[in-house]
Parts: sequence; structure tokens; C-alpha cells
Amino acid sequence: MIDLHCHILPGIDDGPGHMEESLTMADIARSDGIQTIVATPHTLNNVYINPFPCVIDSVNAMREQLSKNGIDINIYPGADVHVCAGMVERVRKQEAGTINNNQRYILIEFPHQIIPPGGREELFQLKLNHITPIITHPERHLVIQHRLEILTDLVNMGCLVQITAMSITGEFGEEAMICAHNLLQRRLAHVIATDAHSATSRPPTLSRAVQVATEILGTVQEAEDMVKGRPLAILEGRLVDIPEPWEPKKKRWWQVF
Repeated sequence: MIDLHCHILPGIDDGPGHMEESLTMADIARSDGIQTIVATPHTLNNVYINPFPCVIDSVNAMREQLSKNGIDINIYPGADVHVCAGMVERVRKQEAGTINNNQRYILIEFPHQIIPPGGREELFQLKLNHITPIITHPERHLVIQHRLEILTDLVNMGCLVQITAMSITGEFGEEAMICAHNLLQRRLAHVIATDAHSATSRPPTLSRAVQVATEILGTVQEAEDMVKGRPLAILEGRLVDIPEPWEPKKKRWWQVF
């Protein structure tokens, strides 16, 4: 499996504070069946800046430690980028990084409680410049939880959607779980990732979420594609095949009663 969203780099954001915990996280991921991790520290969120050259340096340092400690897992650079003004230019200046530095896909995080004015236009400009935004953990966003049409609009515009493994399994609370399951049913979620931050409270595991997603989607293939086929295409900068989203039929008034 491939984990496209993981805060595994030490001392760079609110993830692990030291290399020892980062290595423990990598070991947990490998034991769970994850073979590849994209390291995605918070970027441009007014707390953590993390210009992309620094992320690449940190990834290279971690690769050395993984090799020294015999942990057989691949790690690539990325970023969990807070939506902000001038995103295309920020990518060009390497203030914000794309997944595997391929200039094709970028993880985008919204503020927790709002959809900022101009946010949609920033994503549209990325698409015009052949960079596909991947909206991270919308199932935990307080506005999107109750207004899925916002996400439907972004998907119709060409964005992809990543939901969090712990949301699917209920470990982020009932609201996030209900929304995550709803997104899966409506085929509005395209990738499952860990969004891991630690070796204990938010570990990098995917297998349980894939099992739950399989039950919701009805097929193993669809669930596994969210942690294998699509993440691999994204990592390699290729086009991603996604299903058409669907809306549940609204009940007639007499069906309600």
C-alpha cells in the first residue's frame, strides 16, 4: 500500500519530535503493509512554513536513517499545503511542494471551520496550470460535513479527494465517520491515507480502514485502488481514473411518511 499523506518527518511540524519516533512510525507502517510513504509536513498554514527544499533535505536524511536501521520502506517528498493566495506562483518558487516533486498533484488543506473566500479560484488556477489539487480530509471539515455540494463542485472541477483512515474507522468521532462513509458511498473519495502524526495516538495504518471501505463500497478492488492503484498513479504523475460521483435519490413526500 501507498500512504500519500503522512506527517512522519521529525521536528518539522506537529508530527514526531525526533527521529526515533519517525523510525517507529515507519516500522508500524511497514508492519501494516504500507510499502511507500509520502512525507507531507504542514506548509504555509501561518504556523509552519516548510519551503520544499527543506522538506527534500529532511526526506533525504530520513532515507539514510531508514537504511541504517534496516526498515524497508520508500519515502518521497510532499507537503500538506494550506490553501492561500497565489498558489501557482508558490509552487513555482518551491514555497509549496507537489507530491514527489512531479508538478502534477498537490495536497490542499482548508482551514478547519471555513471555506476561505477565493479558495475555489486558487484551486481552479492550479488546474489551469496542470496541477491537480487533492483535498485532504474533507470529512473532518465542519462546513463540508453538512454541505457536500461544496465538495461535489470541486470534484466536478477536477479536484481529487483524500479521506483519512481513522475517520473511516470512527477514531475521529461519529461526525467524521458518517461523512467519510457518505463520501465513499457517493464515490466522492478517491484516496485513503493515514494523515499520521505519531506512533501512538495517530499511527500510520491503513489496513483496518481498507476493510471497512470494502464493506461500504462492496468490492475489494475499489477499496484497494484507493491505497494502491490511484496513489501510485499520483506518485508517478500519471492521470488518475476515478468513478462518476452519484447523488442518492431524494425520497418523495409520501415515501418519507
